[in-house]
Amino acid sequence: MLFHVRMDVHIPHDLDADVRADIVAREKAYSQELQRTGKWPHIWRIVGEYSNYSIFDVDGNDELHGILSGLPLFAYMDISVTPLATHPSDIAAG
Repeated sequence: MLFHVRMDVHIPHDLDADVRADIVAREKAYSQELQRTGKWPHIWRIVGEYSNYSIFDVDGNDELHGILSGLPLFAYMDISVTPLATHPSDIAAG
């Protein structure tokens, strides 16, 4: 199943710099591993924001929830999820 996910990150400004650097590094490693496995095939930065739009290709809601809640930055994120379906006018899907 494909999901469109928007993630808005709100790391507190007073978070210890070393803690912040560690969380951001773990987030990058976690997301890149998911990209390598094909579970997270697309990620785009939203210009001017600490946010991204991503596409996830997972087995279902529970797997996506597990992936998202496993993000090291999860506690500092607002996340919105939209399930996607094939559009009947998509020539690539035909």
